[in-house]
Amino acid sequence: MSYAIGALLAPSSSPTFLPLMNSTASVELEHGVKPIEDGYKWRLVLAYEGTRYSGWQYQQSPPTVQCTLEKALTQATKLQRKDLSLVGASRTDAGVHAWGQVAHFFTPFNYDNIEEIHAALNGLLPSDIRVREISPASAEFHARFSVKSKIYHYKIYNDSIMDPFQRHFAYHSIYKLNSAVMKEAAKYFVGKHDFSAFANSSHNDRVPDPVKHIFRFDLKERGALLQLEVEGTGFLYRQVRNMVALLLQIGREAIPPDIVAHILESRDRKELAKYSLSAPPHGLCLVSINYNESHLWPPPGCPANSFGRYHTIRKCKIPFFL
Repeated sequence: MSYAIGALLAPSSSPTFLPLMNSTASVELEHGVKPIEDGYKWRLVLAYEGTRYSGWQYQQSPPTVQCTLEKALTQATKLQRKDLSLVGASRTDAGVHAWGQVAHFFTPFNYDNIEEIHAALNGLLPSDIRVREISPASAEFHARFSVKSKIYHYKIYNDSIMDPFQRHFAYHSIYKLNSAVMKEAAKYFVGKHDFSAFANSSHNDRVPDPVKHIFRFDLKERGALLQLEVEGTGFLYRQVRNMVALLLQIGREAIPPDIVAHILESRDRKELAKYSLSAPPHGLCLVSINYNESHLWPPPGCPANSFGRYHTIRKCKIPFFL
């Protein structure tokens, strides 16, 4: 069974300092005993507007989401970056947004309550990055390697005049798109395929497996706004934007829907380049990530999840002049 996450993490009052769990310590969980080597693990669910960030991956200049989040975490926890070991589930590209990015980090101490650190993090972060949820994480959980599937949405505003309120979150297509042929073409992506033809080269040292399983690729229409929704086990570098770009060309009726099958079979990025380039990043959003449900079980003796808290207004006395 899998479970979708679209938010997580916060600390409250003063932390409770417990013995640091090392390789000789273990936590007994309902589903077995798992050694914990790095202390206490915490899961975050994040939302951010990617407009002014150079993606997720850490680098100091230009700013990235990971770098900005780590600065807030070091202030809130008083720990060094190397001790936090922050890991994100998805390395979103420059200009790409997220509603359900997931990350985890470590502390050598436990928290009695995580609402206060949750509030502190959002107070330290810029307004275009929010921690939606914080929760304790089990030793089995890993933000990246426990992933079962990811869901991305790509928004297209299909009208002669762009809606100014959508300009940072939707690609403007001035060509009238045929949504029926786009839906037909999207079906070719569904299933298990080698997506080498839809991957840009990456500076990452790891060589990713080009075979991915796409569970669904839907197109939703809301007036002038078209929303492409894709769910898969994982995606290669720029894969989603490259698939969207080809669907845009098909929607313009420049090429037929069955061209998708031909390009997939070629396994050659140069073949895709004959028909389309990558779609712009600002229309793309990481919406949610699905995990194995057993990896989301909380460890024993942990504080409750934090989803943020409302402020309250204290009742005041009636002014004397009334």
